[in-house]
Amino acid sequence: MDSVVHSYCWVQQLINHGVADEVIEKMKTDTQEFFNLPLEEKMAYAKIPNYLEGYGQAFVLSEDQKLDWGDMLFLFGLPVSTRDPRFRPTNPPSFGASFDKYSMELHKVMIHLMKLMANNLGTDPEMLASFFEDGIQGIRMNYYPPCAEASKVYGLAPHSDATGLTLLLQVNEVEGLQIKRNEKWVPVKPIPASFIINIGDMMEIMSNGEYKSIEHRAVVNPEKERLSIAAFHNPKRCTQIGPLPDLTKTNKALYKTVSFQEFMELKMSSKLDGKFMVKKLKL
Repeated sequence: MDSVVHSYCWVQQLINHGVADEVIEKMKTDTQEFFNLPLEEKMAYAKIPNYLEGYGQAFVLSEDQKLDWGDMLFLFGLPVSTRDPRFRPTNPPSFGASFDKYSMELHKVMIHLMKLMANNLGTDPEMLASFFEDGIQGIRMNYYPPCAEASKVYGLAPHSDATGLTLLLQVNEVEGLQIKRNEKWVPVKPIPASFIINIGDMMEIMSNGEYKSIEHRAVVNPEKERLSIAAFHNPKRCTQIGPLPDLTKTNKALYKTVSFQEFMELKMSSKLDGKFMVKKLKL
């Protein structure tokens, strides 16, 4: 992999990542076809209580909250043992094979990036990669329909990803991702065939603040639908989420250390709200 990273408004976009064009295009096509299905067909894969996977909306915690203007299909990619066939679409027929191939290819890219980041931090690349090698990968396919009053809704409310690393793929040509920079919202123009790399809260904490998670949001278009695919990469469940020991030998820890389970329970009990997790664990 001879990857190249382009910086754009504090967002990293990765090209020459080694994922074949046909793998990406097939995933895009199958995602589009799924969201084009009649609602009753998509509802066959609807989320059920106490499950993360399925079709519907994320972070619905009460009947009183304002919902985002968008639908999503969330599936676990890795480990394979976490996949639940009840939520995996069989229409289009190629969806399962496309998803599995895409999942494995993005895992390889993520591990490569983790090693590069570890080198930059001055810590052991194999150690950092080992936390994520058998980690948890979740892939969320997002569909944002047009809205005549687009300025009054969010496609996805402002937040930073709780994960270690997120690889985001733009499915169609409609823009909508914005990042917060200097207290202003800046639109991101994706580079074709690239992955937008989002540092997550876990990586900010594990790097002891050397890498910063980015607060971002999705806005909707008044006339056109927008689709994207976000692959979230978390470490394995036994990992302690805290500054890496190598990074606190000469500098004090800036964040608390908690178990992976404690971290995720806190995240799942909270609505999307800026960099809530980082602020919660800051010392």
